[in-house]
Amino acid sequence: MPETSDVVELILRDHRRMEDLFRLMRSVEDDRGAALREFSDLLIAHALAEESKVYPALKRYKNIDDDEVEHGEDEHDEGNQALLELLQVEEIGSDEWDEKLEELVEAVTHHADEEERTILNGARENVPMERREELGAAFREERERLLKSGCGSVDNVRKIVES
Repeated sequence: MPETSDVVELILRDHRRMEDLFRLMRSVEDDRGAALREFSDLLIAHALAEESKVYPALKRYKNIDDDEVEHGEDEHDEGNQALLELLQVEEIGSDEWDEKLEELVEAVTHHADEEERTILNGARENVPMERREELGAAFREERERLLKSGCGSVDNVRKIVES
């Protein structure tokens, strides 16, 4: 894929990668543990970068609904809780693991769908490309910093959920 700095496209790419990782976590032929580790890092880095670099800027645009942005933050909390519950399951592939995985899939796909229809469509229609690229650069930088920090570890996810 060609490089882009458009924050909308960067967020959409992360959403598609999360969907790919869900497929890997469901597959008995793939390394489900590795897929979960990548997913955990990506989900946490993605959400924290959105909340610190993207959402506050989008709230400044009159045609982007602040309530939708705040709702997106609440849904991040729900996804983080579901992720923590999956990370705490001891046996990958157990009935409990499959159950917690489906709860995570439901929480994250619900959020991604809503975010794409409301916040991201609003950003695409109302935020000039130059500003979307500035936000994209800030989002990418923060996301990469967080990914390098191992932000998806069970201990870090637990701290995020408890805060």
